[in-house]
Amino acid sequence: MSDLELLKSAGLYLKDRQSGKEGLTLGGILIFGNEELIHAALPHHRTDAILRRVNLDRYDDRDDIRVNLLESYERLMQFVSKHLNDTFYLEGDRRISLRDKIFREVVSNLLIHREFANPFPAKLIIEKDRVVTENSNKTHGNGVIDPENFSPFPKNPTIARFFKEIGLVDELGSGVRNIYKYNKIYSGAEPVFMEEDVFRTIIPLIPQATPQATPQATPQATPQAEVKEDLDRTREILEFCRTPKSRQEIQDYIEIKDTKDFRTRILNPLIKGGLLKLTLPDKPTSPRQKYYS
Repeated sequence: MSDLELLKSAGLYLKDRQSGKEGLTLGGILIFGNEELIHAALPHHRTDAILRRVNLDRYDDRDDIRVNLLESYERLMQFVSKHLNDTFYLEGDRRISLRDKIFREVVSNLLIHREFANPFPAKLIIEKDRVVTENSNKTHGNGVIDPENFSPFPKNPTIARFFKEIGLVDELGSGVRNIYKYNKIYSGAEPVFMEEDVFRTIIPLIPQATPQATPQATPQATPQAEVKEDLDRTREILEFCRTPKSRQEIQDYIEIKDTKDFRTRILNPLIKGGLLKLTLPDKPTSPRQKYYS
């Protein structure tokens, strides 16, 4: 096929029924367009890749990505490869890259399943102990996603279908399951997916501790158990706070008596990370303050 026939077959070049004019769709521009064309069609289009391990107020490294989705995918994967280690792992008799298996799905989901009309920039943030992605979202649910019991919804089906045809994603819904599967091997901890107006994916980064891991990873078994406990508790809190709860109600629910410890170690990080929101955001110390996920 010619380039034009290829675009038409992919649904990226259409005829407007009302005006009779033909041209590239927004999806076609986002997948293949140059920076100038993308900026003209969607001035706010941007994906931010950030490394934040030492300089927590700003960043240690950054890639401000304003190119088409195919080039964005390559640059995000390069950023991940630059800053995250890989580990040796055999699947059957074949060596695979656990890092690439996980972040192939994470990056594709970040690029494909976003609300492009929303000016909120998509982000991939690498921190000391986790990777967080954020993208604007037209929500079809609310709260933590259970990979064993969820119904995937195609956010941008034409773009998703194109990415599937060129082999960058699999079937709809497989991404969440693959990330769960491979991250348990990669870090020993479960990822968290939060569906709200801003969709968040949290990937724990704990050194691998399986028979196939390097000997240096063995001493990390105890920290892994602690992190898994923290993630399980976070999931419980977010489920509990689907309806607004007071600080005392949350504290009683997870059976922590020390209020200062609860605020410092649990409540404040959840608020700072955007996982818990305040019912009275202008009055954070109000005695009537409640928190919801």
